[in-house]
Amino acid sequence: MLASRLTARDKWLLALLHEHRVLTSFQIQDAAFPSGRSARQRVLDLYLWRAISRFRPFQQLGSAPMHYVLGPAGAAVLAAEHGLEVKELGYRHDRAMAIAHNQRLAHTVGVNDFFTSLIAHTRHTKADEAVTAWWSESRCARHFGDLVIPDGYGRWRTHHHGTTKEVEWFLEFDTGTESLTKVGRKLAGYARLAESTGIATPVLMWLPTTRREAGARTALARVHAGLDAPRTVPVATAAADLLDPAAPHPSPAEAVWLPLTSARTDRADPRYSLADLADAWPGLKPPAGPGTEDGDGEAAAAASPYRLPPPSPIPPRATPNRIARGEN
Repeated sequence: MLASRLTARDKWLLALLHEHRVLTSFQIQDAAFPSGRSARQRVLDLYLWRAISRFRPFQQLGSAPMHYVLGPAGAAVLAAEHGLEVKELGYRHDRAMAIAHNQRLAHTVGVNDFFTSLIAHTRHTKADEAVTAWWSESRCARHFGDLVIPDGYGRWRTHHHGTTKEVEWFLEFDTGTESLTKVGRKLAGYARLAESTGIATPVLMWLPTTRREAGARTALARVHAGLDAPRTVPVATAAADLLDPAAPHPSPAEAVWLPLTSARTDRADPRYSLADLADAWPGLKPPAGPGTEDGDGEAAAAASPYRLPPPSPIPPRATPNRIARGEN
């Protein structure tokens, strides 16, 4: 039955849930659907077919959005597409649903909201921009966990007037619960990673408020100045309350990023958009490779033969028959 009903976009959503563990109804809409109505109808179908499962976490005031995880039938489809058994995916339904009670649920949802809002931005603006890579915390842990565990890894590409720019970054998503001293200490791990790989990758710190950002910048500057090679760890910070809540699709792509150190002194506005952020560090080399693995895709695949590749952050187009039915 699923073979005749699942579209390319459905399968992409299943892979996204496997990679990132949980997505809310709003995040699914941001990532792949033009309206809440079309998103709700499709995820209801997927839920009834057991391709996805759902839960609604407790919220003190109001009602939380529905949260979705990969379901048993969806896991079977993913495994079959890659010639694997479901157990080789590392999937168990009880483990997938356990995130409903995980203390890090809000953090995981926050990280995923960061990236899905970027995807929504690219889908609803006329600019030639795209998220070209989005790795989960667990994938980052498998690749870099002996040195540092970022909350995510991403790449952003822009094309303007015949010029293409691309920036990659590690994300540190702060919810305001960690001490600022601990936040600052994370830079030492990124310095070790840069020394090990020979690659200077920006670290983006996303904080809940500008007040929290100001305190974090003090802690970060203290640690950053003490690094053996500070230039190998470019850092920028931003706060969620800098976004315009009245904007149709507010996202971290906007000019909210403030570099910790920058060689540029000729800008009227010290904050950068995500597209222009690499300009803050003129010596920064552009990302190498397609962004699908960590620079050695074959070696990574050999080390983890039963792990799926990261799904593309760019959703497939809606199938023609669904466009005709108004479900695109």
